[in-house]
Order: sequence, then structure tokens, then C-alpha cells
Amino acid sequence: MEDWELEFEWLRVKHIVKDAVGKNDLPDLKSILFLIGIQEFGELREEFSKEEKQDLMHVAVCSLMEEEGYFEFKGRDEDGWPHWEQIKSFKIKGVDQQERLLKERIISYFKAMETLNGGYES
Repeated sequence: MEDWELEFEWLRVKHIVKDAVGKNDLPDLKSILFLIGIQEFGELREEFSKEEKQDLMHVAVCSLMEEEGYFEFKGRDEDGWPHWEQIKSFKIKGVDQQERLLKERIISYFKAMETLNGGYES
């Protein structure tokens, strides 16, 4: 994906999330990962502890990177939390390249959700 396309699609995802949660400001990467983590966890609560919020972002990363072959889903624990096993090492160096890959995977995630749900309404 070219840089301009990545930035365009990333901004589009940020607007989708902003509109969906009813906020005035565009969300950052961590906020979007948190929301994907909730989606993948499958349970919406009024509050999550600080540790659970970190776990939800980890759930999002594992879920997003599973398609790239980095993680394999192993199942859910007794509390319903999904678990993955890392099966391939990350060779991507630097924060910028890691963020780029995550953004690309998030864009793909949202496109798949759009296809599944028949698109998003503004």
C-alpha cells in the first residue's frame, strides 16, 4: 500500500470509529486497538481495569497479526478471554514500521467488517 493510500484509508477508519462512538475527536491507534480488543473479546462492560485495557490491546494485536502468520488462536480461558500463541518472530524494526503494519492490518479488519456488515452508515 502506498503512503498516500495508507493515510487516506487510516483517516477513513478513524472517522468511522469517531462516528461510531460519538466522540468529537479522532481516535488514536491505541484507542482503535482497544475497541478492536473489545470486539474480539466479545463482552462490553462499563469499565475495564488498567490491566484489562492492556490485555484488550494485546488481544487486538494478536487478532490482527494472526492473518499475517505471527499468531495462532488457541482458544478461550474460563473467563472468556481469547489466547494466541506466537508462532513467528517479528522482523520489523522500528516503531514507524510497526505502526504502519498495524494500521494496514486495522484497515483490512475494517474492510472485512464492512463486507460482513454491508458497509457503515455515517
